[in-house]
Amino acid sequence: MSMKCHTTPLPGIIHIEPDVFKDDRGFFMETYHQRKYFESGIDRVFVQDNHSHSKQGTLRGLHYQLKHAQCKLIYVISGEVFDVAVDIRCGSPTFGKWTGTKISSENKRQVFVPANFAHGFSVLSETADVIYKCTDFYAPGDEYGIFWADPTINIDWKIESPVLSKKDEQNPELSQIPEKFLPVYRAA
Repeated sequence: MSMKCHTTPLPGIIHIEPDVFKDDRGFFMETYHQRKYFESGIDRVFVQDNHSHSKQGTLRGLHYQLKHAQCKLIYVISGEVFDVAVDIRCGSPTFGKWTGTKISSENKRQVFVPANFAHGFSVLSETADVIYKCTDFYAPGDEYGIFWADPTINIDWKIESPVLSKKDEQNPELSQIPEKFLPVYRAA
């Protein structure tokens, strides 16, 4: 058995189904195995792990860093979230488009989000614990956000009346962000 990787409509975003070995004791899974992930095209080195605990209805996002752009490998250890990535690279053929999927402690799926995409999630269960690995360190002075309800992006977050941080309530819409504060698309 080997993990399954699924592409999405946004190039670079990968949905992952890791191998899960279940028996009468419970289950075992590798949440990350560098060689296997490298062989699947996720050839980044992760330098920081984050753990977020949130209550139902919480929406975190949409966040990105510019000079310290982070690839992220996201998974849920308890509960369920709707995980979203948005292409914010100026000049990209999919600029302003989003993709999302439910990930949970039950389905054990993971999402890989490349650098230069905005990321966020909404909590669908009573609580959720989200772990995400990052390829660069968090840099407080390099933190940006996009308004979660931007009508031109039009994300269906799967929740109503989200619980937001003050900061996320005040994020601008994508069209209001000067290009110098957005990443640039570079064709492969």
